[in-house]
Amino acid sequence: MVTSRIRFTSAQRAELWERWKNGQSVSAISRALDRRNKTGVEKIVVLYGGIAQAPRRRAAASLRFEEREEISRGIAARRSIRQIARDIGRSPSTVSREIRRNWGSQGYRAKRADRLAWERGLRPKPCRLALHRELRWRLAQKLALQWSPQQISGWLKQQFPTDLDMQISYEAIYRSLFVQTRGVLKKELTVHLRTRRHMRHAKGGNTGHSQGQIPDMVSIRERPAEAEDRAVPGHWEGDLVTGANDTHIATLVERSTRFVMLVKLHRTAC
Repeated sequence: MVTSRIRFTSAQRAELWERWKNGQSVSAISRALDRRNKTGVEKIVVLYGGIAQAPRRRAAASLRFEEREEISRGIAARRSIRQIARDIGRSPSTVSREIRRNWGSQGYRAKRADRLAWERGLRPKPCRLALHRELRWRLAQKLALQWSPQQISGWLKQQFPTDLDMQISYEAIYRSLFVQTRGVLKKELTVHLRTRRHMRHAKGGNTGHSQGQIPDMVSIRERPAEAEDRAVPGHWEGDLVTGANDTHIATLVERSTRFVMLVKLHRTAC
């Protein structure tokens, strides 16, 4: 997807994601950012799967712009690398590497070196799924079997308790599915998610669907720990499947053994 025409400042992007996390619609965000249409906002949200990107920060150990200016002045004054390193409190190897990667003593410029260092930080870092083919294959296989990311993550921990390369969090699975820039898992696999979502929506936010609320509803996030990790049999999970011609089937799944019961529901006159 081409994003070169999407022009947002850092402050606008931060406001965009803050409003999205608060449940505002794409149209409302576009109006708040004085955009004539919602295309620009929509492209960014879809590109990153509705997952807000963390603001970029320099690593604490990286050279600061002031230090690069001091290196540049030291070179102009013909001071040695060890002298420059002492002046800025860095090791000689750090100063030597900084000068060497930025056109040497003759071409070193502090402003240009600082800009290039920031740009080099944009190089994509391969995620675990991109590096481990077997993990990627097993994950895609389980998704095709309608397993949820939470189930897959738990199953991998049980099957490969000592192999960290074969383990992955369910959040990383969602990110690999939703964030298009990663390109690790096929986008088509999102159809196997139970929610059929293709991006992350804010919890409790306006997703465009009007859903009724169950009185005194208890959230699934409040279920006890023994039900969450499926260690103890006897905990059931229910769902409702709606088909054509107003047909409905209730499903009950035992979380530990995954034993499934299907119940056909008949229409009743009101």
